[in-house]
Amino acid sequence: MSRPRSLRRDLALGFGAGIALTWLIALLVGWAILRREIDEVYDAALGRTADRLLAIEGIPGGTPRRSDLVARMTGPEGQVLFRSRNADDALFASHRDEGFSDAGDMRVLTIKTEGGGLLQVAAPLEERGAAARETLAGMLLPSILLLPLAFLGVSWFTRRRLAPVEVLSREVAGRDARDLRSLGLNDLPAELEPIQKAVDQLMAQLDMALTAERDFSSNAAHELRTPIAATLAQTQRLIAETKDAESRSRAEGIATSLRRLSRLSEKLLDLARAEGMSGHDHGLHDMVPVLRLLASDFDGRVRLELPDAPAPIAMDIDAFAVLARNLIENALVHGTSPATVRLSASSLVVENSGPPVAPEALAKLTRRFERAGSQNLGSGLGLAIVETIARNADAALHLTSPAPGKLDGFLAEVRFDCSKT
Repeated sequence: MSRPRSLRRDLALGFGAGIALTWLIALLVGWAILRREIDEVYDAALGRTADRLLAIEGIPGGTPRRSDLVARMTGPEGQVLFRSRNADDALFASHRDEGFSDAGDMRVLTIKTEGGGLLQVAAPLEERGAAARETLAGMLLPSILLLPLAFLGVSWFTRRRLAPVEVLSREVAGRDARDLRSLGLNDLPAELEPIQKAVDQLMAQLDMALTAERDFSSNAAHELRTPIAATLAQTQRLIAETKDAESRSRAEGIATSLRRLSRLSEKLLDLARAEGMSGHDHGLHDMVPVLRLLASDFDGRVRLELPDAPAPIAMDIDAFAVLARNLIENALVHGTSPATVRLSASSLVVENSGPPVAPEALAKLTRRFERAGSQNLGSGLGLAIVETIARNADAALHLTSPAPGKLDGFLAEVRFDCSKT
């Protein structure tokens, strides 16, 4: 197995190579521009030298070009031995010290000759400024032109090298509490592999813990059914055979508690099954007959408002039956009969009448064993089962109290994913 590449090393090498390449290109382009400027300076110097030779009085032939360079030579007594045609005696007269000096917008060089005279040459300062500006532009222009390309290169390189980070981030963000599979990403940089391993280990531990919890709930509920049923049967026989009123009352209280415990074990078993149900189905099923069959178990305490046409829903029939039964039982236990059930291809609505639920309690009703202060007999698991099944089927449970358009009541609506229909 090959060793994973280091993201830090790749970024360092990539940025270093990119910067070096950009600097080299800018240097080469700047060198070409600077070479041209140097050639221009030397060409101008050669032209001026030729002009000076032609401008010296006594040298026959030739016509000097127009030039900004001026010169003058004087003897020991100050007499002018020669000067260029455009020389200004006043310019040189005020700068007789040997060396370089500035005279207005001119740069003057004064040299003493062997005979005690002076050779003075002057050139405009503007030429130096222009040459400096052109040289600076020649150095900066390549860098300015290459900066956008450098930014594009850095953007492309970082996007490509950081793509595994984006893939890992997207994969983790796309998971929910139901998806505990390992990430299973390949070709991750060395810096990201420990993160993937840690996440995979965490998911594996969560999956084991949830599986153990479901198994325990299922097994406990299943194992309790038989002893509870046997105890309830013995209690009912005791009630039938007891003549003493006080003993009969106590036995009836025991029987009531046993029935409640039996319902609780059934709900725990339903919850374990709900957590194991995917809720997904590859086909559509008409749920109208399912609701008719469920309503027949409640002795006329359910008012059905069903469509005349089929209501196809992409959901497992058993999961839908458990979901609908728990909604109806919740409405009947905590409200007044009858409970109204409405069905369409996009939603299932169960509504009842009764005291409204406070908003702060409404948000907690899908928690396990949450009863919102109700004193009615109930396990506190019905809506938790409904929410689990709905979530596994990509549906959404919405609770409203008071019911819309009323001052009291409770409405539970399960909205299905219509994109699958």
